[in-house]
Amino acid sequence: MNWTAKVVVGAGMLMLSCLISIPLWAQGTGGALSGTVTDPSGKLVPNAKISAKNTATGKSTDTETDSAGLYNVPNLMPGDYEVSVSAEGFGPAAVDVTIAANAQQTVNLTLRAVLSLEDIGFSQSQTQGSAQYQARLDKRSHMLKTHQRLGLITTVPLLATVIAGMSAGGRRTSSTDRDVHAALGSVTAGLYFTSAYFAIRAPKIPGTETRGQIRLHKALAWIHFPGMILTPVLGAIAFDQRSRGEKVHGIASVHGPVAIITAAAYGASILSVSLKF
Repeated sequence: MNWTAKVVVGAGMLMLSCLISIPLWAQGTGGALSGTVTDPSGKLVPNAKISAKNTATGKSTDTETDSAGLYNVPNLMPGDYEVSVSAEGFGPAAVDVTIAANAQQTVNLTLRAVLSLEDIGFSQSQTQGSAQYQARLDKRSHMLKTHQRLGLITTVPLLATVIAGMSAGGRRTSSTDRDVHAALGSVTAGLYFTSAYFAIRAPKIPGTETRGQIRLHKALAWIHFPGMILTPVLGAIAFDQRSRGEKVHGIASVHGPVAIITAAAYGASILSVSLKF
């Protein structure tokens, strides 16, 4: 073999050695992260989303827990990471972790409840051992969500009642329009007071303050709540007068204006917590 051939063979072997050593070197210096994900009660959570973000580069590596609540993130560059976890029905959680070269790091993660006392301003020292307060907060959250859903549903028959009322007070001889209007009004009142029950009976959390849009929402209730009581009473009087063939008169004559003011106040209260000003 001449000198030129030896040089070519030597260079080829050197390149092959480099190609082989590069992935081996990369595998040899990478770290790995693994562990479990549990809920606040200690139960393992499957299909939780894990994200390991390198704080120096901003690059994230994502994975999910398996059916047993276990996760594994291999081949992580050594460095500092922010490891976050999230799952449906729970609040997210995050921890800071340092990944070392050629090391298997174990980090067990615990999801937070959807709401916690810390979320509404209590310090960690105040919330430690407050299982009773947390249960109270969970109950309040559930009841207020039910109040919100029923409140939105109530807007449908409320609007239909207002529309039907435009013809119910006319001079038609048929009582069908008045019957439909009265039936829709009854459905609206039933849904409204059921929704109000969940808001009124929701447990109060000591130390919390009413602010911003919630304050406006509650202030408007002082208009539409008595209006929801007065409107059916005036409507019943007006209905009786029209059924006897009389013209609506006396206190019953304000049934329409009271109903409109009540509906407007209720609509504004819904918008006050639905829109961001």
